[in-house]
Amino acid sequence: MRILLVAAVAAELTPLLSKLGAASTPPPRRSRYAYRSHDVDVLFTGVGMVAAAAWCSRALTEQHYDLALNVGVCGSFDPAFEPGAVVHVIKDRIAELGAEDGDRFLPLVELGLLDQDRQPFAREELINAAPPRIGPLDALPAVAGITVNTVHGDERSILAVVQRFSPQVETMEGAAFMYACMIHDLPFAQIRAVSNLVERRNRPAWRMPLAIDRLAVGTLRLLETL
Repeated sequence: MRILLVAAVAAELTPLLSKLGAASTPPPRRSRYAYRSHDVDVLFTGVGMVAAAAWCSRALTEQHYDLALNVGVCGSFDPAFEPGAVVHVIKDRIAELGAEDGDRFLPLVELGLLDQDRQPFAREELINAAPPRIGPLDALPAVAGITVNTVHGDERSILAVVQRFSPQVETMEGAAFMYACMIHDLPFAQIRAVSNLVERRNRPAWRMPLAIDRLAVGTLRLLETL
């Protein structure tokens, strides 16, 4: 298979890159490796939705892939998913896409700017209705995510977004990756490892090395099972 492996920054894939045979120098934005019987293109988009959407769409236009995997870290709203947990995001949405009206948030559907079921959306969400049937992927908890430009770190905004969307995790690129894959009719999966709980910014409580190691283990299992 030819696989596109997408991450925001190289730091999220450091252990995985060594297994793929990457050199110790900082990797380029896009590089190609052979792993088992697969050709694996690794793409680093940079942080955020705009960068992820633009670079994913460029890659999918330039090359045919059989599968795309978005791997990286995430924050967890759900205490059941502690730092180090690896999850499969099957539903995502762009949480800030809308307008404010005083204390109210108005999504695009309510503003009359989006049909809630217009492709690739389904009830304003991006839903991976047919993820690849891979044993290690099926074994991961399936969760709902939101994608944001500003990660949550204020108690009031955290409460508001939880009441609004009931997300379990948040990222800064996931929905953009899913959108790109869906409009290109490409099978995909978004795999995330929890680095921290979503709370008032508390860097000492983050477990980034643990999340990155668990992410590498989970991703290698997928590649070895394909």
